Amino acid sequence: MNTRARRRFLLAGSALATLAVPACGSTGAATPSARGGSPAAAPVSSPASASSSRPPVAITHIHAVARDPKSGELLLATHEGLFRHVNGDLVQNGPVIDLMGFAVAPDGTYYASGHPGVGVDLPQPVGLITSTDAGRSWRVASRGGQSDFHALTAGSTAVIGFDGVLRSSTDGTTWTTRSIPAPPRTLAAAPTSGALLATTEAGLLASSDTGATWRTLSPPVTALLVTWADEKTMVIATTTGQLGVSSDAGITWTLNPTRVGAAEALHAGRGQDGRLEIVVVADGKVLRTLDGGTTTENLLP
Repeated sequence: MNTRARRRFLLAGSALATLAVPACGSTGAATPSARGGSPAAAPVSSPASASSSRPPVAITHIHAVARDPKSGELLLATHEGLFRHVNGDLVQNGPVIDLMGFAVAPDGTYYASGHPGVGVDLPQPVGLITSTDAGRSWRVASRGGQSDFHALTAGSTAVIGFDGVLRSSTDGTTWTTRSIPAPPRTLAAAPTSGALLATTEAGLLASSDTGATWRTLSPPVTALLVTWADEKTMVIATTTGQLGVSSDAGITWTLNPTRVGAAEALHAGRGQDGRLEIVVVADGKVLRTLDGGTTTENLLP
């Protein structure tokens, strides 16, 4: 076993229990860094000398779930950093950063925001950070020491984040301020067009101009989380613990009667066979469904 030691995901009742995964980077809860807000001169990565004897990292919360478009591996962005689901096990990936916001662009670039862990040489908050090596190292792109994007998404042409203000950027460096009727809990960009979705207290909102204007969609139940599976397929997790799917960009909806639980993170995509895969973190479980939520598989039993 290499230094990225692997352990199983543990559950206690319906809540996430501690995940004992020896760290491949610095450990500990996210705390302020002594650095200022200027961009990092070099990528921050895990120390090569890390060993399996280091103190374990305990996962306390999963902020986002995604699939790497190149490897197909499932990614969990957590309070304790990034983890990959490999052959049924979780592998800690990169330094310990509280990844409050996390998104993977269609080209495979990782974007994130949040707070650095103890000893991680990043500003507090980290601003927008990027990784081009699948999360092993991170570089500050912009707004280091200024922004903590709790809602973050990346399309083919722009990155959009909310740090108290909605902002969009075509290069990850310069930003345009946008307006939105209510603060978004989640943001999602369509993979090709970049059309935006946002779940808010004002309802499920959609924008076709990078957030310059918004219109309201009308799913059958209030959407808590939202994501795109493809250019036409939207998936929501509702306030009632159900999953809803629209195959015509929000015109009509199918609400699955089965309740999967209180959702915390959501991902959807099409497999090579065209089947719709939904992965939802709900009630302390990472669930996968291929039938809209009627039946689920716990990926980390």
